[in-house]
Amino acid sequence: MARRRGAALLSAMALCTVLAGCTTADPPARPPASAAASSEPAETRLPGGVRHERLTRRLDSGEPVRLSVLRVSPDARASVAAVHGAAMTRAETVRALARASGALLAVNGTYFDVGTGRDASPYDGDPIGLYAEDGRVLSEAQAGRPALLLGGGDGRLTARIAEVSTTGRLRAADGARRELDGVNRVAGRIPGCGGVGGDRLTSDGRSMAQPSRGVCADADEVVYFTPQWGHRTPPGPADSAEVLLAADGTVLRTRTPAGGPLPADGRSLYGIGAGAAWLEAHARPGTRPAVSVRMTDPGGQPLTGTVRSALGASARLLRDGKADPDAARLGTEREPRTVACVTADGSLLLIAIDGRAPGTSVGATPAEAARLARSLGAVDAVNLDGGGSTTVVVGGRAVNSPRGTENGAVTERRVANAIVVLPE
Repeated sequence: MARRRGAALLSAMALCTVLAGCTTADPPARPPASAAASSEPAETRLPGGVRHERLTRRLDSGEPVRLSVLRVSPDARASVAAVHGAAMTRAETVRALARASGALLAVNGTYFDVGTGRDASPYDGDPIGLYAEDGRVLSEAQAGRPALLLGGGDGRLTARIAEVSTTGRLRAADGARRELDGVNRVAGRIPGCGGVGGDRLTSDGRSMAQPSRGVCADADEVVYFTPQWGHRTPPGPADSAEVLLAADGTVLRTRTPAGGPLPADGRSLYGIGAGAAWLEAHARPGTRPAVSVRMTDPGGQPLTGTVRSALGASARLLRDGKADPDAARLGTEREPRTVACVTADGSLLLIAIDGRAPGTSVGATPAEAARLARSLGAVDAVNLDGGGSTTVVVGGRAVNSPRGTENGAVTERRVANAIVVLPE
């Protein structure tokens, strides 16, 4: 269930960099002097150090763009966390996630698995790339992609942006070792690629060692399922095998083929191809295999610090106050965008850019989003899920205008997860 997140620790990441300069004819925006300076509904009272405002800017082209800006200072009387719904298999609206977690404010989070055609998935709440909450990695990273990392201690928020990979390892009681390919996803199916060896694009069979558009496949995998996934794991092929684990990690039994109910408060190791053979050979009932998933830097070294929540992004927009070339991978289309930033004083800045409404708010290109973010004080920034997913909820209601199509109706899309601000 989505809820206020605990303080469990995880290997963490390097200090972040945020979004660049300003594509607006208006002067750079300053943080409001008080919560009263923002456009909050009268009934919404925000704690000290938390501010929300809605702005209209003009791009260099002269076209308007509307922004919802959430700012949380390091000493805010609130906490910030990532939350998902009742199960990772099912998407929920940002409003529903905010309500279930008791959040004051919420913004949509990571990309998620919504393939179409032969690449369609029945699990629309499955995050693509890194996702961690309560200090636990619940979805593996796309190797080397940037992520927003949230942690802290002694009542202070730490927000950072860093390039992150994940390293998964299995060690059986008999000493046998193996890579762990993934966490909480369909075995053999890697949306966005960037997995552990053997990935091939389903579209043309090309080998992919790095993240890429599309979906990759891998015939030999072991995937770790945790209670957060839901009650049942996906049905597997005839030669698959699944090791069911008790809450303490002890092997209960192996079922073939894989797929079915998880033990109460338990988890499983789910194998296909060579992964299934390894599990059947080494994960014996009554033993306790060691399972580890660490967040690492691009060189494979454990990241220092603490992380309670982590959300993978598609690209970095700003690094040390300058536009980052990584943004070029996203193209030049104007779209609604959700941008996560860190300012020079360490504040978290979340910016929702409305789009698809000509004459009212046209969205932004990645370069324009970077400049807008920099104008608001960002020094490091990343691009989170956008388009029809871009949603901001304050006081239980959406305060921006999410649209799935050009000039389409304002509709709240269901998403995999959200970044929420919780009262102390």
